[in-house]
Amino acid sequence: MQDRGIAAYIAELVGTFFLVFFITTIGVLFISVGESAQFGSDYAVVGLVVAFVLTSLIIGIGIASGGHFNPAITFGAALMRKIAPIDAVIYILAQLSGGVLGALLTKALLEDEGRASDYGAATISPLLSGAFPGFVVETLGAFLLVLAVLAVALGSKAKKEWAPLAIGLTLGAVIMIFGPLTGASVNPARWFGPALVSGEFSDSWVYIFAPLVGAALAFVMYRFVIEKSDASAETGVAPGTQE
Repeated sequence: MQDRGIAAYIAELVGTFFLVFFITTIGVLFISVGESAQFGSDYAVVGLVVAFVLTSLIIGIGIASGGHFNPAITFGAALMRKIAPIDAVIYILAQLSGGVLGALLTKALLEDEGRASDYGAATISPLLSGAFPGFVVETLGAFLLVLAVLAVALGSKAKKEWAPLAIGLTLGAVIMIFGPLTGASVNPARWFGPALVSGEFSDSWVYIFAPLVGAALAFVMYRFVIEKSDASAETGVAPGTQE
């Protein structure tokens, strides 16, 4: 279990600040609001921008902290015992603070333009029948993102040289697919910043708990499926069989 320090905490705050700032800014600029919002928004642009931004942040700032920038990822790392519980709590507090600062900067720069979209706040689309389908969507998105982190960055067979790109592209794809449905927050800090700044707290339980549930499911998937498959490949024994 790696020891963390003040440099890691600052890196998580700064990294989350930039991530939320870019997500909310690109949301204000490229996501339409109103009755046809889901069909008048360019989520491909949003997803690609976020993919590039997250990849760059993990490479540049994440070297000091592991580049979580998301309480769900920190929760997954804690389940993997890659971070101590006290460090995980401080990470999450730093991430929430960074999310608020990022949303505040978006509001400061785009106050009039961002008012209609609540400065990039994530909300559940009318395309879904209610909060529970939104919970399912956010859980699936967080599951995919955290599973990518566990597999390529934290696992026993991690491909760390590919981790920043793989994680960034995963989040970009999640936003392209799920963005029109829930905003594809999959990150309590990304939700909390613009929610606090705009006062838009509707369906808050979805954006708080779904990413944590998704992270827990990703841990279970990694531990009992992917990790066991890796162990079986090393020993040359097929899963579920004995020599």
